[in-house]
Amino acid sequence: MNRILIVEDERPIADLIEMTLTQAGYQCDIALDGVAAADIIEENRHDLIILDIMLPGASGYELMDFIAGAAPVIFLTAMASVNDRVKGLRMGADDYIVKPFEPPELVARVETVLRRLGKGSAQLIAFGISVDTVARTVTRQEDNTEIALTPREFDLLEILLRNRGVALYREVLFERAWGGEPEGDTRTLDLHIQRLRKKLGWQGHIRTVYKIGYMLEKDT
Repeated sequence: MNRILIVEDERPIADLIEMTLTQAGYQCDIALDGVAAADIIEENRHDLIILDIMLPGASGYELMDFIAGAAPVIFLTAMASVNDRVKGLRMGADDYIVKPFEPPELVARVETVLRRLGKGSAQLIAFGISVDTVARTVTRQEDNTEIALTPREFDLLEILLRNRGVALYREVLFERAWGGEPEGDTRTLDLHIQRLRKKLGWQGHIRTVYKIGYMLEKDT
């Protein structure tokens, strides 16, 4: 399980980030100021750091020098100008997100950075189904049989698995699985979800969320 350090001085925002990433299957630590963050970074290993810029004790910019490549960094900040973004990226950040943010987008950005660096979680499991995101195989654990999915169905399944318990907007699913809303038949997504439910036996697990989209229930 990937471990992520959240450096954010506003507790409600830090808690929202932690909840979002925990639901997506990540282990999280929180630092509420720059000094505490430096101590945690020095004593622990993290796969990713989500870093605010305006922090008490030491700014995010100062912490970048301290991190010095020890872990990939995503700036998550209210500093929204082009100059701010350029400065953050030139300092070595792997991505830059401006507040306010949408939780599904944050998860997607985290997944992208970790996957690019070869740190993404390779195996996802839910409701008796095991998914290998590297080999792109789906196996029913009960009898170890492989379930054949199309590439698009697999992409949708991985997105749902990495966001268990989160209602995902149709636009978000289109953007992440198709690279934008497909032209023509607006039921394309619905048809793919129906096929996923049938192939996996998840008729009761992939929920339709009214006026939003779809959600995979948390596996309890």
